[in-house]
Amino acid sequence: MAKITINGGKKLNGAIKLHGAKNSVLPILAATVLLPGISVIHNCPELSDVEAAVRILEHLGAKVTRENNTVTVDCGDLKNHTIPDDLMREMRSSIVFLGAIAARMGKAFLSSPGGCELGPRPIDLHLTALNELGLNIEEEHGILSCECCDGMKGTDIHLSFPSVGATENIILAGVTAKGTTVIHGAAKEPEISDLADFLNGAGANIQGAGSDNIVIIGTPCLHAAEHTVIPDRIEAATYLAATAVTGGRITLLGAIPAHLTPVMSVLKTAGCELSVKQNEVSLIAPVRLKRVPVIRTMPHPGFPTDAGSPLMAMLSVADGSSMFVENIFENRFRIVDELKRFGAKIYTNGRVAVIEGVKSLSGASVECTDLRGGAALVVAALVANGTTEINKIHHLDRGYERLTENLSALGALIERC
Repeated sequence: MAKITINGGKKLNGAIKLHGAKNSVLPILAATVLLPGISVIHNCPELSDVEAAVRILEHLGAKVTRENNTVTVDCGDLKNHTIPDDLMREMRSSIVFLGAIAARMGKAFLSSPGGCELGPRPIDLHLTALNELGLNIEEEHGILSCECCDGMKGTDIHLSFPSVGATENIILAGVTAKGTTVIHGAAKEPEISDLADFLNGAGANIQGAGSDNIVIIGTPCLHAAEHTVIPDRIEAATYLAATAVTGGRITLLGAIPAHLTPVMSVLKTAGCELSVKQNEVSLIAPVRLKRVPVIRTMPHPGFPTDAGSPLMAMLSVADGSSMFVENIFENRFRIVDELKRFGAKIYTNGRVAVIEGVKSLSGASVECTDLRGGAALVVAALVANGTTEINKIHHLDRGYERLTENLSALGALIERC
C-alpha cells in the first residue's frame, strides 16, 4: 500500500502551474456522451477520478486516448446505456453521467454512486429534476432504471438548494431537449460556467451560467468540440495553505484570481501578502499566521467547502483561535481526529469546529479519511517537527496530480513509497 512520508519544517518557495479542475473535467467528459465525433479536452489532469470517468466512457462504447494532458474522446458510436456497479462506486460524481446517457440513448441503467463519505449527499435533486424533464425513473435497492420514450422536454426547474451536480445533470439533459429549460436557483460555481462553455462550443445554447438562473434552449444537433479546462481552484487553495503554513512564498501559474477571492480573503486575514496578475496569484507568508475569527463554507461565491480542511490545518498553528462553520457536508470534520495526532487543538460540535492555534506540531502516523482531508494532513505534515507518515493516499490521487513531485520542487522533503 502506497504512503507518503514528509520531514516537516521546510519553507516552500517557488512557482507551480495548476492542473485542470477536477470538478470541471468530470462533467465535461460526461458531456462528450452527447457529442458525435471526436472531442478534444486540453488541460485534463491525470487523476484517479478522471481515469474512472474514462473507464465509464469506454464501457459505454467511446474511444478515448490521452497524450500528456490532452484527452481525445470519440463518442460517435455509443451502444451501451448501462454503467456497472463497480464503476459507479469509484467516484461520487459518476451520477453526472445519468443526464447525458439518458439524453443520448433515451434510457440509462446504473447504481447509486460511491466516493468520499462526507455524509448524505442525496441525489434526489438530480432525480426529481430529470423526472420533470421527462425521464421516468424507477429506483430499487440502489439501482436506477431510467427511460425516456419520447425524449426530454424543456421545463422550468426550481432547485431547493444550489446543487452543483444537479445543475450539471439538468444542463446535460436539457441541451438537446425539446423546447427551453430554465433552472431557477442554479449553482454558480466556475465549473458550471466551464461546462456551459464547452457545450456552447459544441453548438448548444446555454445562457446565464454562473448566475442563479440558467436558460437552456434545446438544440437537437450538437457537434464535437475542443476545449481547455479551467485551472483547479481547490488545488490552488491547497498549495497556498501549504506555503502559508511553512512561512514561504509561492506563485501559482495559470490561476484565475477571481475564482480564489474567498480563499484569498481568508489568507489576507491570516496575515499573508497576496498579489495577482491576469493569470497568476502570488503569496508571501508572515512569520506566524494570525487567527481568522470565523470561516463559513457556502455555495459559490462563498468560501468553498473543499478548501476548508487544508485551511483548517493551516490555522492549527496560527496565533489565536479560529472557527469554521461547515454548511455543506455534515461529516467534513472527520479529519479532525487525525489532525489531533500532530498535536493540533481542534474542538468540534456538530458543524462547528474551533481551532486553538498551537506554536508547533509534531510528526505523526496518520491516515487520509477523504480527498480534502488528505490534503489537510499534507499541510500539517509540512510544518510539523519530525517525520510524518501518511497512509491511504489513494484519496489524494483522486484530486491532486503529481503532488509529491510538485511539493518536492518547492522545497519540501517528501517522498512517496
